[in-house]
Amino acid sequence: MQNADEVRFTILFSTVYASKLVVLAGVAVLAFILGLIVGRPKKTKYDIEGYHDNLHEKNTPNTLSDEDRDYIS
Repeated sequence: MQNADEVRFTILFSTVYASKLVVLAGVAVLAFILGLIVGRPKKTKYDIEGYHDNLHEKNTPNTLSDEDRDYIS
């Protein structure tokens, strides 16, 4: 089998002797777990309608200025 020989890997400031196959498998598992964490859906749900309602109050009949009323009339 290829890539099974033991090789020296320098990780940060330490030197580790490990099989290339083990290192490749470890990196693949780590990348998969990191991808799951980054790609998962967010837990918080945003209420877009509530946000819009707070910005634009529905119960205020005076939304037009006097200038706008003159233009429409």
